[in-house]
Amino acid sequence: MSRTEFIKDLFDKNSKSELAFPDKEFAYQFIDDLFKLAFIPRRGQAEKFSEFEKKYKSLNSHLSTLVYDVVRDGNKAQSVADNFFEAFPSIYDKLLKDAAAISQYDPAAQNVEEVLITYPGFYATAVYRIAHQLWKQNAGILPRLFTEYAHSKTGIDIHPGAEIGDSFFIDHGTGIVIGETTVIGNNVKIYQGVTLGALNTSKDKVTTNERRHPTIEDNVIIYPGATILGGKATVGHDSIIGANVWITYSIPAFSLVYHKSEVIARDKFSFRDSVEEILKEREKGAKKTQVAG
Repeated sequence: MSRTEFIKDLFDKNSKSELAFPDKEFAYQFIDDLFKLAFIPRRGQAEKFSEFEKKYKSLNSHLSTLVYDVVRDGNKAQSVADNFFEAFPSIYDKLLKDAAAISQYDPAAQNVEEVLITYPGFYATAVYRIAHQLWKQNAGILPRLFTEYAHSKTGIDIHPGAEIGDSFFIDHGTGIVIGETTVIGNNVKIYQGVTLGALNTSKDKVTTNERRHPTIEDNVIIYPGATILGGKATVGHDSIIGANVWITYSIPAFSLVYHKSEVIARDKFSFRDSVEEILKEREKGAKKTQVAG
């Protein structure tokens, strides 16, 4: 295929796209402007209330334009934008609770303003809550654009379809994955590298409305690197999930799940002996399997 033929092929494929989506930079600008207006203090700026109000109301038009690019229906686009901004005060209150939880429980946080300005976990949660509202309003691909923008900035991947309760605390956050049908209760704290994912990754085996991701009940702490998979896995309230555990089943309330580390004096430790012990255990396991068969 010549260069001209390849360019023509690209042009034809791009022209036949069946998915309607808005300009990505325009979508990112909406998130940046809304977050800045809602949470970044305006120090040293002599701004009148009328100017601030004008900026806020202009975001309604901004969102309506984005939604129109997805749904191609002017009335529906305006309705989605209006309903979103009617819901935004309650979203804002939830986010203040999230920020307060981080400020209260993170010893490194000096105050709530520091959380609002600098914490990637709060930013990812804020974008998720904005996107989740639009997800409930069937705003097409727009919620995914928003959460993937936050993902690219923070390394935190929260699907807009997930259900997350009040006072949600992401600490550090890099590498966190929260899947589409995940349900998280109130006062949950999650550290970096946690995956709340699907046990079955085959799309052909997923039925309509099937929950693929776990449920995390109230007052649960999940430490770094833990992996909890599958729609049948529920972590009971007031439980602690230790670092690097792998869970595919339900955990009762008030549980503590952890790996037990073994400490051996260095002068008594041999890498060769360690490998030999592992091989012996494998041989024992193989013999047991043969006898059972």
